[in-house]
Amino acid sequence: MRADFYLIDKPRFREQPLLLACELAKKAFAAQQPTLILVRDFSEAEELDELLWAFDDDAMIPHQLAGDDDDEHTAVLIVPPGVDTADRPLVINLREACAPGHYQRVLEVVAADPDAREGSRARWREYQRRGFEVRKHDM
Repeated sequence: MRADFYLIDKPRFREQPLLLACELAKKAFAAQQPTLILVRDFSEAEELDELLWAFDDDAMIPHQLAGDDDDEHTAVLIVPPGVDTADRPLVINLREACAPGHYQRVLEVVAADPDAREGSRARWREYQRRGFEVRKHDM
């Protein structure tokens, strides 16, 4: 099991942090990894849904908001709090808490804001406690 922390640093990701989640989803889809993206709220889910359609003219990433009958057939599911879905091998986590469920790899997107980074340190320690191999990537 592995947890990768992506620390936002580049200006384009600072201006639009969800863009990094889109880039990670694009790579996951290219690698044929069924993916869950855990968002903070329904508003963020809708924003990410729109951005996944528009962020790259050459990318077509099959995705939808979780909770539909087609969930198991859709490559990328956007999951707001309170929506139950089956576990997947890869999770992109935008929430303040460690990703729940069973998965092989979690990608933690960490905002440039120093307060957000403080919460990521607690998640880092929690993943280590759970036996995950933890890595950091400056983005």
